[in-house]
Amino acid sequence: MNIIIENMFFGIVISLIAFELGKIIYNKTKLPIFNPLLTSIIIVIVILKIFNIDFELYNKGGQFINMFLGPATVILAVPLYKQLLLLKKNFVPIIIGISIGSVVSVISVILLSTVFNLDKEIIISLIPKSVTTPIGVEISNSLGGITGITVMAVILTGITGAIIAPTVCKIFKINNPVARGIGIGTASHAVGTSKALEIGETEGAMSSLAIGIAGLITVVVAPICLDILTKLL
Repeated sequence: MNIIIENMFFGIVISLIAFELGKIIYNKTKLPIFNPLLTSIIIVIVILKIFNIDFELYNKGGQFINMFLGPATVILAVPLYKQLLLLKKNFVPIIIGISIGSVVSVISVILLSTVFNLDKEIIISLIPKSVTTPIGVEISNSLGGITGITVMAVILTGITGAIIAPTVCKIFKINNPVARGIGIGTASHAVGTSKALEIGETEGAMSSLAIGIAGLITVVVAPICLDILTKLL
């Protein structure tokens, strides 16, 4: 048993099996709460706890999955390319929408964290919650945050966005596919984009665009907002 657990492929196999089970559960229920990523995380945690497996042993192989985060994000450019004419037509409102959404995301984290009297290190770790993991981790590291908290914040934000996005669009009668895609991608990065792709091709394309631009804007805005607001508060 120890030989299997200590093998680097153990983490990879467990992760893939957990995600496939998550997909099966989601496809059977079609309930947003059973997002495959959330379900797979819970399955992995349960397995590690039941068999008393150290996270370090699991992560020997599990860490290699992180290598594919960047390429997987780049692949999202494919649906965007198919909607290039729509992008050119709505370029200005798209850029303005993503910019405002990114700035509001950073400022809201800082203000709410300050209200709840969180440590500065925790605040920094939560700031990149709405950008994709590779960019979020780099922002957190550069500002002095805790990588583990950042990753968890990014995952929870993405899953929450994927779950509530259709309901929010319905309640506020957001029917324009460009607006829906930009909103979902700016708020909940790649995980939200997976849901946007389910809603429609245009939504998916705009959401994938928002991931990259929101990441770049957050890289610039995060340290500036943090410095200004910490001085004022």
